[in-house]
Amino acid sequence: MTVASAAVPAAPTAREVTAGARATYAVFAGLGLAGSTWSSRLPEVRTQLDLDSASLGLLLLTIAAGGVIVLPLSGTVVTRIGPRRAVTVVALFVSASLGVISLGYALSASLLVAGLFLLGAATGFWDVAMTVHAAAVERQLGRPVMPRFFAAFSLGTVAGAAVGVLMTALRVPVSIHVAVVATVIAGAIPAAARHFLPEHAARPIAAPPPVKMSRPGLSAWREPRTVAVGLVALAFAVAEGAGSNWVSVSVIDRHHVTATIGTLAYASFLTALTAGRWLGPAVLHQFGRVTVLRTAAAVTTTGVALFALGPSTGLAFAGSLLWGMGAALGFPVSMSAGADEPARAAGRVSVITSIGYCGFIGGPPLIGFLGNQTTVGHALLVIAILMTLSAVIAGTTRRSPDNRTQSGSDTQARTAAL
Repeated sequence: MTVASAAVPAAPTAREVTAGARATYAVFAGLGLAGSTWSSRLPEVRTQLDLDSASLGLLLLTIAAGGVIVLPLSGTVVTRIGPRRAVTVVALFVSASLGVISLGYALSASLLVAGLFLLGAATGFWDVAMTVHAAAVERQLGRPVMPRFFAAFSLGTVAGAAVGVLMTALRVPVSIHVAVVATVIAGAIPAAARHFLPEHAARPIAAPPPVKMSRPGLSAWREPRTVAVGLVALAFAVAEGAGSNWVSVSVIDRHHVTATIGTLAYASFLTALTAGRWLGPAVLHQFGRVTVLRTAAAVTTTGVALFALGPSTGLAFAGSLLWGMGAALGFPVSMSAGADEPARAAGRVSVITSIGYCGFIGGPPLIGFLGNQTTVGHALLVIAILMTLSAVIAGTTRRSPDNRTQSGSDTQARTAAL
């Protein structure tokens, strides 16, 4: 009896699950704030460094390079050391990288590039770690809440964009703005991560001990369904990443408006993204993953086309709203699909996150390079191609009868405060 008790740790209490869920919301919001702080000042960075579209794309590629280097190992490392420690450490690295970006903008372009490289590497780890923990929380809650965690991420980006609008309008130097956000991240995120689920609850059910966790993480890369779901995540991540990095710049270039108006267009995109994610669980419950993803792909395509080809600023704003609403659910739904089977959830979520994250970090520079050959507006139409492909393979996200999310007998008590 004693041996059995030692082998099977007690399930987390309702209070621990509630605290873990709230901490997850905070950590998702923190990553959104960190990323949008940089993106919200991108037009000024471009002006300061006198960059064309291709050069700006190359600058964004440094973020991609940092992420690509760490992503193949991130799933294994996160599963080995646990999401709590991983998030705590990488939040400090994100803060440090924002500090380097702050100094680089003021002092040296090469220092700015170094800061962006570190930012890409750190946010890649952060993304995997928080998503693995979110999947564990969703499993404990017994209902699909992943889109709302990503809504918290989007809310963080909206907050960052809103602050960016204010800082731009008040002409607060980019370096000061970024440095203040870096300080907030360093203090708030490690404090939030202390309330994550106990380590045994955040690890895969029936998984080997931590020293052997690399095997399930690596084997998930050989599963066709997992890779296909990752490609769905990648397509929607390109749509989201391109919107986050190019909406403001494209509005300014095409419609000759001020940096403040461009940043407002970026904020409208993020607001629609946030609303779509907050409403997502109800829509998913009503229509299911596959129908929702295929509809989302069509809405995203419509929004991008209206944004890229519409002749007026008003149509660009309308397009950005549709674009954000359509792009909202692809990535979080893919994460939930990866977590359907609790015993393999951590490895699969890590793989899907890694593949999808390549869209976040690789999409923006790709748009920049294509935009230099034509225009950024026309380059954005590549998103329509990716949305069509994602609609074709969206069926892989369907939940099988044998892989239902586990729910405890006290699910209602656990979710009442959420």
